Amino acid sequence: MVVSFPGGPAPAPGSDDPLALLSACHGRIARQCATLERLAAHLPVHGSDNAAQTAAASVRRYFDTAAVHHHEDEEEDLFPALIDSMAGSDAGCLHALVQGLMDDHRRLATLWAPLRKALSDIAAGQPAALPAEQVREFTQAYAAHIQREEDELLPMASRLISDDALADLGQAMAGRRGGDAG
Repeated sequence: MVVSFPGGPAPAPGSDDPLALLSACHGRIARQCATLERLAAHLPVHGSDNAAQTAAASVRRYFDTAAVHHHEDEEEDLFPALIDSMAGSDAGCLHALVQGLMDDHRRLATLWAPLRKALSDIAAGQPAALPAEQVREFTQAYAAHIQREEDELLPMASRLISDDALADLGQAMAGRRGGDAG
């Protein structure tokens, strides 16, 4: 049982609140993007030193695992549950939203690939650069994507998806992570 004490940090959401868990993941993605930006500024001055290696390995690991699971949570479970909740209604705008977000996921994966290679080199202590423009394009694309999900997708899902479907979503998220969706 997780207990929150007054004045202390709130407990992290778990699979019993999948929409809050997805939102919390957005915060972690934003923090990893900020680390990526700091690393890009660090490298020209310090090279692939120990701090750079640690940061590069951490960012790479996050975007190779947790971010991938997050996109799977949305594409395999959240989006279909949301579309199912609209059965019988005119869901044209919802389909456009979902397709746009899936297109974002593909674009983010494409933008990630060259950064991942550079981060792998840095994590191994090899000289590498993180071009500021590539980092900026990736982090700005993620920021815009997150904003769209926070402003449009999650509020819509909260209104439309049944409690049973949300419970199923939470179970799928937990299963994707080996039983721990947090």
